[in-house]
Parts: sequence; structure tokens; C-alpha cells
Amino acid sequence: MPSPARAVPAAEGLSLGRILVVIGGIYTAQSVVGGLTFQGIPSVLRSEGVALDVIGLVSIAMTPWALKFLWAPYVERYRLSEGRRSRQIVVIGEAIVALALLLLAAVGPHDKVWLFVTLGLIALSSATVDIACDAFAIEQLPSRHRGWGNIAQVGGGYFGLVFGSGLFLVLVATVGWQGAAAAMASLIVVLTLPFALTREPQSAARPQTAHRPSLGFALSRPEVRYGLLLTVAFEIGVRLTQGMIGPFLVDVGIDLATLGILNGIGGTIAGLAGTLVGGVMVRWLRPRRAVLLAATLQAAVLIVLALVVMAGVQSYMALVTIAILQTASMAAGFVALYSLLMGLASLRQAGVDFTLFQCADAAIAGVAGFGAGVVAQHLGFGWCFAVAATLAVTGAAVVGVLLRGLPQPALEPAQ
Repeated sequence: MPSPARAVPAAEGLSLGRILVVIGGIYTAQSVVGGLTFQGIPSVLRSEGVALDVIGLVSIAMTPWALKFLWAPYVERYRLSEGRRSRQIVVIGEAIVALALLLLAAVGPHDKVWLFVTLGLIALSSATVDIACDAFAIEQLPSRHRGWGNIAQVGGGYFGLVFGSGLFLVLVATVGWQGAAAAMASLIVVLTLPFALTREPQSAARPQTAHRPSLGFALSRPEVRYGLLLTVAFEIGVRLTQGMIGPFLVDVGIDLATLGILNGIGGTIAGLAGTLVGGVMVRWLRPRRAVLLAATLQAAVLIVLALVVMAGVQSYMALVTIAILQTASMAAGFVALYSLLMGLASLRQAGVDFTLFQCADAAIAGVAGFGAGVVAQHLGFGWCFAVAATLAVTGAAVVGVLLRGLPQPALEPAQ
């Protein structure tokens, strides 16, 4: 995901259009993997009668996304060595993802051990790609075009969800698991081609003082520590809900093909609409107030979801509408939160700092996804969503407290 940009001399850098196509393709590919893991595959497993607590284990396969901060400094040092190696890291990493998806096609959804191992390999490779792609975007995007980079990242994310959750489910229902997984592998290759065919500039802007990227430097900064706490408080409620929406809709009787269309068309429209709302919030309210408002909106939507489910409402229209609202509120929240986090990352090692924020988010997603499966299996979806709503309300309150403690320059950077 994109982080704060450092200026590149126009004569030596890539054109804006080229940069957006290149990073947009990779961020879309990354989101295909996320869509498969958090929505597509859990829905398929539930349609096969797999227990919810087992489905929750799928989120554990995303552990590399939570731990990539451990190798981010080494990836950054290798990438910055003579010759500029962003393209090398990204292309090799995405090739591994494509091959692993072909393995997933051969394994099938019934061999749970191989399924989880393969998903873990995909996550490990994708997480490493993310580090290099983030750093590439930081170096190549001038600060005045940072907003366009965010559009490419967020837009690519939702287009990826169309494929990873929507198209994948439609293909599973029509051509079967093997064809669907093979199609996802082919898609990863196509999305990586722009980056593979782009020659990386050798002279991106660099800090004037020598600096060795490290976790110690990142964690010594109060901005990073506040950012980590903000991420946990902001995301915990929605992450507890995210992986259970699909299985819940399957349980109430929505078939996979219909769910795929809902995730694809409905999810994309809702996500893009939420993205625009989040952008407007950041523009007019500035990052601090936008984050607090987004946290409040997310909590409100989860409260409605919990009340409706616990009341036993069976209306497909009502349930789907709430699911779409949840997607939109999550998108708006994502834009607001990451706009703030961008200002908290040091330009001396923005890739490492931003990776720490992403890892905190991924850790919450993995733990919450597993916990949601256990709660839903043993207590039901209603209690699962009620716990999520409670945590979202608590998180919004904590966010408000944390925001008051952030250093003012980091909160409201010069525009």
C-alpha cells in the first residue's frame, strides 16, 4: 500500500500515468489474494459444510502479513543496493503467487492441510512484494501526486476484491474449483506485466544524510508507536466481522453465484463510494477528525448489523444492504486511517514505518478472523457481530483519546 511520497526530479522519473498503471496492477493483484483469503475461500468452504471454527483458521494463513516487519529492513536494504531491485523483487514474488495458485487448483478445497500451507506461501510472497511496491511508490510519486497514488491503491484494492471474492465465486459455481483457481493465477500474471515491462529509474530522490533502515529507529519514534495503537483500536471491530459476512450470507440461503455477484458488483460500488466519502472527509475535516468520524460510523453500522442478526431478520434485502453499508464504511475508514498513518511515517524509511502499520492491521485481521470463527461456531453469528460492535464502540473511544496525544505536526501536516 502506498506510503508518503518523496519527490523525484521530473526529468529522471517515470510519468505519472506509467506509475499509476504499474502500482495499480500490483495493488490489484495483492487484493486478489486478500479477497480469496478473507471472502472467496471461506464462502466456498462453508458451502461444503466446513465448520466455522475451521474456516476461521484461513485467516491464520495471513500471518506473514502480520510479521513482514521482521524482514522489511532487509528487503529495503537489498532493494536500494546498486541497480535498483524493486522490479526484481515484485516480479519474482508475483510469479511465486501465480504458481502457488496453480498448486491450489490441483490441491482442491478438501485437503485442509495443503490448502492452509499453500495460502501461507501465497501470503509470504505477497507480503514481501508489498514491501518493495510500497517503497517504489514512495520514491517515484512526487508529493503533489500523492492523492493519485492513493486512488490507485484503494481503487486497485476494490477491483482486486471483485476478482478474488466476486469472480472467483462465480467461477467456482460455473466451472469448478480448478478452473477458478487457475483463472486467478492467470490474472496475477496479467496484472504484473506492467511492472515487469517498466524500467526502474536509477536516481530517485534520496535523503541527503545516510541512513540504515531499521526497526529500532521506527519504534523509537512516538509517531510510530501512536500509529500502531491507533491501527489496533480502529480496526479490531470491523476485522472481527469481515471474514464472517460471507459464511453468514451462505447460511441464510444465498447461493455462491449470487454471493459472488454481490461481492463483485455490490462490493465494488460500495467500496468505491466509501473511498470517495473517505477522501471528502479527509479533505474537509483533515485526517484527525476524519479518522474519529470514520471510527464512529463503522461502530454504528456494526451495531445495526448485530441488532438485525440477533433479532432474527431473514430479509435478504435487509441483510445484503447492511453488508454493503459495512463495506462502504470500512472503505471510508481505510482511506481516513491510512491518510493519517502516511503522515506518521518517516521519509527516511517510510517503507519500514508503513510496513509496521500494515503488520499491526494484518495481525488484528488474523487474530480477529480466527476469534470470529470460534465465537460464531459456538455462540452463533449474532453474538459474533455483537462482540464486534462492542469492540468497535470501545475502539472509537480509544481512538479519540489517542488522537489527542499525537504530536500536532504529525496530525496536521502542511498541505
